[in-house]
Amino acid sequence: MKQLIQHIDTGATEVVEAPAPMSRPGRLLVANAVSLVSAGTERMIVDFAEKNLLQKARSRPDLVKQTLEKAHRDGLLTTLEAARTRLSQPMPLGYSCAGVVIDVGAGVEAFEKGDRVACAGGGYAVHAEIVSVPQNLVVKLPDEVSFESAAFTTLAAIALQGVRLADVKLGEVVGVIGLGLLGQLTVQMLKASGCIVIGMDLLAERASLAQRLGADAVTTSVEEFVALCLQRGAGYGADAILITADTKSNQPVRVAGEAARDKGVVVAVGAVGMTIPRKTYYEKELDFRISRSYGPGRYDPEYEEKGRDYPYAYVRWTERRNMQACVQLFASGQVNAEALITHRFSIEEASRAYQLITGKSGEPFLGVVLTYPGQPDLARKIQLRARSESEALPSSASLSRVHLGVLGAGLYANATLLPALKGLEPVELMAIASGSGLSAQTTGKRFGFAYCASDEREILDDPRIDAVAILTRHHLHARQALAALQAGKHVFVEKPLCLTEEELSAIAEEVEGESGAGRVSPYLMVGYNRRFAPFVQTLRRHLRHVREPLLLTYRVNAGYIPPEHWLHDPAQGGGRLIGEGCHFIDLLIFLADSTPRRVETRALPNVGRYRHDNFVVTLEFVNGSVGVLIYAANGDKGFSKERLEVFGGGLSASLEDFRVLSVRSGGKKHQAAARLRADKGHRNEWRAFVDYLIGRAPEPMSFDDIMISTRATLAAQRSLERGAPIFLE
Repeated sequence: MKQLIQHIDTGATEVVEAPAPMSRPGRLLVANAVSLVSAGTERMIVDFAEKNLLQKARSRPDLVKQTLEKAHRDGLLTTLEAARTRLSQPMPLGYSCAGVVIDVGAGVEAFEKGDRVACAGGGYAVHAEIVSVPQNLVVKLPDEVSFESAAFTTLAAIALQGVRLADVKLGEVVGVIGLGLLGQLTVQMLKASGCIVIGMDLLAERASLAQRLGADAVTTSVEEFVALCLQRGAGYGADAILITADTKSNQPVRVAGEAARDKGVVVAVGAVGMTIPRKTYYEKELDFRISRSYGPGRYDPEYEEKGRDYPYAYVRWTERRNMQACVQLFASGQVNAEALITHRFSIEEASRAYQLITGKSGEPFLGVVLTYPGQPDLARKIQLRARSESEALPSSASLSRVHLGVLGAGLYANATLLPALKGLEPVELMAIASGSGLSAQTTGKRFGFAYCASDEREILDDPRIDAVAILTRHHLHARQALAALQAGKHVFVEKPLCLTEEELSAIAEEVEGESGAGRVSPYLMVGYNRRFAPFVQTLRRHLRHVREPLLLTYRVNAGYIPPEHWLHDPAQGGGRLIGEGCHFIDLLIFLADSTPRRVETRALPNVGRYRHDNFVVTLEFVNGSVGVLIYAANGDKGFSKERLEVFGGGLSASLEDFRVLSVRSGGKKHQAAARLRADKGHRNEWRAFVDYLIGRAPEPMSFDDIMISTRATLAAQRSLERGAPIFLE
């Protein structure tokens, strides 16, 4: 299918061929008919992308500060690579579209195939032939509403939410500053509410259009706008002012204050400067409100992604209900969206639309829409390069070359794991798959994969692929690892292996077989990369000479992530203890060289923004060693992230952020430092995995190792939940 993307690093806007997205629970697959180009939000994205690196830095000083802190902590090269990776990730454009439902995901009951619908949401209702949209961001269309009108639904909902926040009533005087798309829709909604509407825009043609669509008076003059509001407001001023302009200037806020009556309401709907002149707003005791997009539910993943609606009696107007109201306004003719369209382009010509909205063509515009062919391309696999001779079917069970398929194409895969594979021999990058399809296409093209797909079965069923790397979100790891093992593929699965005991048991049964006679082919490895880090390997060699129990402490300054982050979701991320803590628990087990017999977790109370992510895990080992993991989300990210200390048998050692290793033993000191890059073992773990598969090196991680680490992590989570230690057999 065709999809429009914005390259953040080069500034280019491009239509690419990407695999069609897969059907997913709680979502609808929609074949687009029309999508709306936002002259506000999307133009801002394009403008940012077209800046050079220095200009980008100047426009986002907050990100520059984070980058400098990361360079200090992780090294210059690591930071540069991370920044380059983020900039290289293209952004899908679009957030308002309309089309026909072609598939309904599990759990969706209010829709069926063939329904005409309007869709909303950045990253969902994008400019693509086929979109995958959560059910709470989709509304049905009456027959009398055209797709062109329906494509305006998201923007109309933004306008409607602004009107609702203004709380206007029949007969009140309302001013609208800025008569672009938002302003034109707002004017019509206010007239439908029985208000007297005064509009202002710097462009005369937009002011004239607003008057044709119902505004009682319009002007292009600031002074005249204030005068009109006073005149129509019986000398007192407007009851409410809605600012729908898009400008960094504070002038709209100043003008709104002058035009509003005492105790009036000012609502900022558009992106405007918000330095409020205190004197005016204080003396009139004005109520200044900021409208958050298209209504309650916006930015709440429980509502938008998981489909959990708010109670109708308590939250009458959610974003979806606002969308439904807008569709009814279109159907009744009270809002005429098609009158706002000035340009139409096919999806193939989409780059011309962005030449228009960024002002490069010099042509005036207002509503710009993209149209799509009647028969979309449903292919879920795209060939990226011609096959090589080494991609033929394997001739025997022994491997001389690893033909790798990858599931997952997120930021971690792009920034860390796939770059670590670069140039590694003998590896052939065969295929990469992601649910959205687009990320697989862009990642596959970047790293030289033969093909990309949105359906994981394309990889699991490909007989030419003999190893699969699972780099998806945590809740998919166990299921996909099992599927790959059952397909006869060797498996590298990024941590954690699983989220529950039940998943671990299922994997153990598959790997060990019913006889329990030990590991059988194919091979399974988990991405506990830290045990493969060069400094950790050096430290382990020093510890081989210690003949007594060790005391190990591992402090992780993990940093805060918001409560709505997917990692906190027990069903998707498993929480930070399982999702991230497993790394550090595995390393403590690896260095202690023993099996934990007792695990206990204590956590700070959840205070507002934390989700049991400030905790201490104590591991007592069979050989008498003790390991302590201190995991903190409540620290400053500018401080070092990871510090490991080991004591025993007269040895003292520390490892700081995988950049400085210090070992003292017998009066001798060993110290090593990596100034430019922190090496956490990602390249080495790939090397160990590949070398084992081709018979060049011994097994890097036994299944017993994997079971011990995973059981200890799950036990630590149970201890946290129960408030008591867990004893392991």
